Amino acid sequence: MIGDKWTMLVVRDLANGPKRTLELLSGLFPISSRTLVGRLRDMENDRLVERRDFGGNPPHVEYALTERGRLLLPFLDSLRQLGKVLGCNECEDRRNRLGFYCEPCPLNEKTSVEEVTEDRLPVRRRERDDSIVLL
Repeated sequence: MIGDKWTMLVVRDLANGPKRTLELLSGLFPISSRTLVGRLRDMENDRLVERRDFGGNPPHVEYALTERGRLLLPFLDSLRQLGKVLGCNECEDRRNRLGFYCEPCPLNEKTSVEEVTEDRLPVRRRERDDSIVLL
C-alpha cells in the first residue's frame, strides 16, 4: 500500500487538509497527472484517502486522508526526523536546480526569505516541508 514512489508524498501533501487534484499535481512535480490519478485511485481502494465530489462545472473534486490514512502520519514524521538526523547530501544540487534549499536545511538558518546568499542567489522557502527520506 505504501511502498511505491508517490504514496507517502501524497500523504505528506494531504496531511494539512483536503486538496484538489491540481493542487496535488503542482506540489508533487514531476509526477504526471495520469500517475497521480492512478495512485489516488489505488489509495482510495486501500481506504487511505477519500474522494469528495462536489459536482459543478468544471468538476470540483477533493481528496482527504481517512482515519486509516492518518495512521501513516507518525510514520511520515519518523521519516522526516530520520532525514534531518542523516543530514542532506544534496543541498547545493537542490539549490542549483530549484533555486532554494529544503525547509529543514540548516543552510536556511543563515538567511531569511528576503536575504540572498553570498553568491547573490535568493533563497526561497517553501510553505511546506518536502524533506522525506525514502529508504
